[in-house]
Amino acid sequence: MSAGIVEEKMELPAEHAKNVFGKFDEYIKKIERSLGVTLVSRDGSLRILGPKQAAGCARRCLEQLLSLSAGGTEITEQNVNYCIALAMEEKEGALTELEGELICHTMNGRAVKPKTLGQKQYVDAIRDKMIVFGVGPAGTGKTYLAMAMAITAFRNDEVSRIILTRPAIEAGEKLGFLPGDLQSKVDPYLRPLYDALYQIMGAESFQKNMEKGLIEVAPLAYMRGRTLDNAYIILDEAQNTTPAQMKMFLTRIGFGSKVVVTGDASQKDLPAGARSGLDVAMQVLKKVEGIAFCELTSKDVVRHPLVQKIVQAYEVYEKKAARTEKQENRGGRGNRRGDRR
Repeated sequence: MSAGIVEEKMELPAEHAKNVFGKFDEYIKKIERSLGVTLVSRDGSLRILGPKQAAGCARRCLEQLLSLSAGGTEITEQNVNYCIALAMEEKEGALTELEGELICHTMNGRAVKPKTLGQKQYVDAIRDKMIVFGVGPAGTGKTYLAMAMAITAFRNDEVSRIILTRPAIEAGEKLGFLPGDLQSKVDPYLRPLYDALYQIMGAESFQKNMEKGLIEVAPLAYMRGRTLDNAYIILDEAQNTTPAQMKMFLTRIGFGSKVVVTGDASQKDLPAGARSGLDVAMQVLKKVEGIAFCELTSKDVVRHPLVQKIVQAYEVYEKKAARTEKQENRGGRGNRRGDRR
């Protein structure tokens, strides 16, 4: 064995090997590429060869994956990526915190639960606080997890109704040119909320409760003038609210209600120069007791791994653009001072 290379061993029960290794050993190959190690499996044990730090990192990653598999989780590429990231940060046993965090099941029996530590903190905040702001990029499960929590509370008779709302922002298109009545014009804006409800609750149960008025999906403008008692209220796409709309919404909340506000500050459809109600609320309310702010990141993206790469690429680009703009502004001010002299 060459200098600087160490060997670590760990047990890998045969019943978990296929789940941990992935189809055609794709997960093991990914760990090898990402961490610069060699993995050799033989007779129920796994040898890890590589530099000491990398070998230790690989071992932590594999132990996390084995723990997931032992808990009955079918391992995905997103799980592997997340385990690698946690192992590199030396967060041992972090994923065991997610075990037993089941929220509910979808109609086809799939378990809905937090898949990252950021998502767990978000779900815990929803349980503990009356108002929670969930902010982060696309694919972090902000709306879906809030919906699952709302449906679970409704089924357990913790609230008497669910109210889901979104601002109907015209992103380059005018509502007036769409065919049909007002409801058919705003439905496309609310479609993601319907989709999540159908998946978790089932179309028949949803329609029945909708007809009874126990579930309401409506544009934000419909909230004006109402007081919402004993309800689970979710405001989605909050980055597209104005400060006045956000204040109007937050002052609708009545007794026995719980509110989740979700948004992605990087995807605003407001007119140029307009301030987002989400940005203002996060500044104004940050010290108010009973309100929690959860900021999810690209590490919490649970869609296809390519989505995580896209989010990360945009984050790098936007930070670089912001730095360039700041430098240009400084240069412009310096030139103006020079002109005056």
